[in-house]
Formats: sequence, C-alpha cells, structure tokens
Amino acid sequence: MSTAFGMLALVCLWPAVQLLLLGSLSQDRAQELLYDDFRTAVASGTAPLGPVTPVGSPVALVTAPSIGLEQVVVEGTASGDTLVGPGHLRSTVLPGQEGTSVVLGRATTYGSPFASLTELRAGDPIDVVVAQGTTRFTVLGVRRTGDPYPQPRPDGAARLTLVTAEGVGRLAALRPSQAVYVDAEAAEALPAPPGLPTAVPEAEEVMAGDPAALPLLALCLALLLALTLAVVAARQRWSAAVVWVLACPLALGLSWAATDVVMRLLPNVM
Repeated sequence: MSTAFGMLALVCLWPAVQLLLLGSLSQDRAQELLYDDFRTAVASGTAPLGPVTPVGSPVALVTAPSIGLEQVVVEGTASGDTLVGPGHLRSTVLPGQEGTSVVLGRATTYGSPFASLTELRAGDPIDVVVAQGTTRFTVLGVRRTGDPYPQPRPDGAARLTLVTAEGVGRLAALRPSQAVYVDAEAAEALPAPPGLPTAVPEAEEVMAGDPAALPLLALCLALLLALTLAVVAARQRWSAAVVWVLACPLALGLSWAATDVVMRLLPNVM
C-alpha cells in the first residue's frame, strides 16, 4: 500500500514542480534551439515570409528591452504551440508586415515570457526581426478585455499586438480571467504576401484550450495507472530500492508527458 501511495504522491506533486520550475527550463532550452534555427534561416534566406507557414516554425524574434523580453516567436497559438515560446496568430500578417500582427504568450507557466507585458508604457520600443528585416515598433498602450481599441492603423503602417492573460485574487497567476493586450505601431511596414487565412481553429484563439488533447491525456493516465500496478506487483518480488530505481524514470517521463498534455487543455496564454 505504501508503494501505491508513493506513486500517487509522485504523480500528484510532479505537475506543480513542472509547471512552476521545470517547464521554464524546458522552454529555455526550446528557445535556444529555435534561436539557432531562426538565425540560420534568416542568414541563408530561407526564413518564412508567410502567409502559410508550418506550425511550430520560428517566424520572428521579438525584443522589448524595457522589460527584458527577448523571445523567438513560433507559428501557431494553440496551447501546445505556446509551450515553447510566444505564438503568432496565423490569421494575421507576420510582425512588421503591413497590417496588424497578433502574438500570444504565456504569463505564468513554461518560462512566462509575457509575465511583464503590463509593465510596458506608451513610447517604449519593441524590436522585431523577421525574414525581411528589422522593424522598430513604439508602444501605444496597454488595454484589457472591454477597453476601447486604439485608433485605426494608418495606411502603410505595421501594428503589433502582444497578448497574454491576468487574473485576480490570491491564485491570480494560475486562474487567468481576462486577456491583456499591448498595442504597438511602426510607421513603415514590410510588404505582406497575399493569401492570408481568414480564420483559425477555435483552439488557437485567445484564452483557448485544445480539447483534442483529451484522448492523449486518457492514454497518459492509463499508462501511469498501469505503471503503478506494475510497481505494486514488483514490490512483492524485489526490494524497494530496485523497484524505485527502475520505476522512477518511467514515472517521471509519463508524468512530464501527462502535464504537457494537461497544459494543452488549459488557456494558451496561462
């Protein structure tokens, strides 16, 4: 019985450790790899220009010195996409191109790249590097759900909207209740290729989760249950030390996978 409780404690405590600590390490590593890929693609002239780019591909580098932000942006805004970094909403132009580009980023988990977004002030610079070059945006302001939109974008200008989440109360960080938007603008824009999608799946919209991950979560939980039963049975034949040495890597790996799947069900900017 103590073995089963040990497995249960491991599985229950692991998500908190991963969300608040190990997820950040995972995101940092992913950003390093994305940065290398994006730098190489820009240097070789193979970086994506849009409007159709494979999901998960690095498409831009966003830097806001006043809040210490430097992140590679990937294509796609589903919860699974934003685990590695901010995601570009596929129904908008790439950052810096003529039009309005929308980028979503997490506020609390997996590196919390947009945690300090609300500290940006009107006039702060935001630099964006894409395949076509570098664009400097100037922050217009911060708004929340229900606040008025900024003035219409001038012809020939580029607008960038960074989006994250915030909550209220003691557990505000883990209970996002509304979206937060930072609008920025550049007077000169890069050309935008035609053929932009008019819409994205519901799972890629702001504050959305991805219910398609439910079957995968059921599989992960079933494997964890099977592993727990196997550990209990093994304890009848072998010592606790041997059993735990063999079972812990499997349990941690499955717990990591299960937590990643759970994150796909939660808001993509959490």
